[in-house]
Amino acid sequence: MVKAMDAKTLEQLPPYARRRFVPAETPMNDWARIEPWFDRLEARASACREPKALEDWLLDWGELRAALDEAASRRYILMTCHTDDAQAEKDYLFFVEQIEPKLKPRQFRLEELFLAHPWRSSLPPSRYQVFARQTQARVEIFREANIPLETEESKLGQQYQKRCGAMSVTFQGQEKTLPQMERFQEETDRGVRQKAWELTAQRRLRDADTLEKQFEEMIRLRAQIAANAGFKSYTEYCFRAKGRFDYTPEDCLRFHEAVEQEVMPLVRELQAMRRRKLGLSMLRPWDLAVDPDGLPPLRPFTEAAQLAQGVSSILDRVDGGLAWQFNRMRELGLLDLANRKGKAPGGYQSTLAEARLPFIFMNAVGMQRDVETLLHEAGHAFHAWATQIEPFYPYREAPIEFCEVASMSMELIGNEFLDVFYSGPEARRARRDHLEGVLEIFPWIATVDAFQHWVYAHPAHTQAERRNAWLALMDRFGGEVDWSGYGDSRATRWHRQLHIFIHPFYYIEYGIAQLGALQVWVNARRDRPGALRAYQQALALGGSRPLPELFTAAGGRFDFSAATIRPLMAAIRKELETLE
Repeated sequence: MVKAMDAKTLEQLPPYARRRFVPAETPMNDWARIEPWFDRLEARASACREPKALEDWLLDWGELRAALDEAASRRYILMTCHTDDAQAEKDYLFFVEQIEPKLKPRQFRLEELFLAHPWRSSLPPSRYQVFARQTQARVEIFREANIPLETEESKLGQQYQKRCGAMSVTFQGQEKTLPQMERFQEETDRGVRQKAWELTAQRRLRDADTLEKQFEEMIRLRAQIAANAGFKSYTEYCFRAKGRFDYTPEDCLRFHEAVEQEVMPLVRELQAMRRRKLGLSMLRPWDLAVDPDGLPPLRPFTEAAQLAQGVSSILDRVDGGLAWQFNRMRELGLLDLANRKGKAPGGYQSTLAEARLPFIFMNAVGMQRDVETLLHEAGHAFHAWATQIEPFYPYREAPIEFCEVASMSMELIGNEFLDVFYSGPEARRARRDHLEGVLEIFPWIATVDAFQHWVYAHPAHTQAERRNAWLALMDRFGGEVDWSGYGDSRATRWHRQLHIFIHPFYYIEYGIAQLGALQVWVNARRDRPGALRAYQQALALGGSRPLPELFTAAGGRFDFSAATIRPLMAAIRKELETLE
């Protein structure tokens, strides 16, 4: 069954394991009942007289963290599924405003106790080095003065999602959400595409000033957070906060250059081919999603239940164990797939930390991209399943750069079986569209990441300067598309990228991970069973190893220079030629 998520479904999920430290009846929305468990952990720290006692202490701390994280996840899930539900919004904001600010200093104190503990050096280094490194970084950047600023930042993010979730237009006599309007960009009637595109663009522009002001407030808050923590820039602070130990801002800039050198020539080739096939002198923004051969749009399903069943069939052909995990989520009601008014934009997978089960959120409207999105989020879900048995809570989560390898690899591997949704010729066309999308996402990733590097390197910039910086990046990475007459829409195109607002600097991960996923895909084309074994074994490591080791375990290498990108672009080019 595929339906809108509700509180009852979440409440019925049992914990994966019985709690051994915090009583099961302890409410995670009542600070007076939560705080004593932090007191007990603090008091117990000094009583740990051997490594085993310290490890038990870490497990109990992880149990408390998992209980709190699941409480937060439940509220976030219900808020994003129903941004127009006043009670869901109230519950989410209560946790953000009343619980999280009190948690942060208590977590910080436990982290300090762990780092200073006399028995820490006696713990197995290979087991705890990643956790110790991450804990050290969090302690170094923590400032109590930042807690109210982070609360305000979270509230601004919720406002952004609520505003975007409420956007709709009237088209062909019906009210449509903006995700639903994207279907019309695949219509062969160019007049329909243009009208739909213009209507959507006009609707976004109505909120443009508000979003600009919200973003400026976010920049101000983030600059203050970084300054409070002793960093010269928010960029430096954020890299430390995100635990980016294995690459630097300079590596990101080199990635932008590599995309410009190795990817953009192929993107321009594809755009030129599209323009010739469509018989146009220039491509316009509404010419980028239609089939260039004049074929009708790919419509793989009409109902979310059909999408779920089709992806289940794909996964059954990929690996029976993965299919079982996906179908178990369906049985438990852990999929909210269909787009509707009042639903937050985008898609995500969230792990319920105590149940140790994944939940998938997306906005399906009947497009091929929806199939890719569900395969993507299923890959994240398989990561959660793979780490279920990990007893140490911090290691049940991996670095984002590798989490996205899990999801993007599943897109590429599942791409081989799209005949579940289509006839032979249509399946080949869908596979080609997907690979073109993989190729074309690299310039967008470079644009979004480079924009954020510019924004936080110039925190005192004006709105006009920000506009010019974005337009310069559109010139660099946008390819050959004619935006004349739509300058404001081009200049505010970044408004639709929620990561810029809600998850600053979280986007380069997609580029790094896509390179890892392409390596898994290349391996799978030579030896699918072997590649899948490596993939699943790497997922099971969770966050227990550094990034380079996780990539190696999956059969790739952690490198995002031109030397890595070049052969992968050649592999995509060869496959596209085969599918043409």
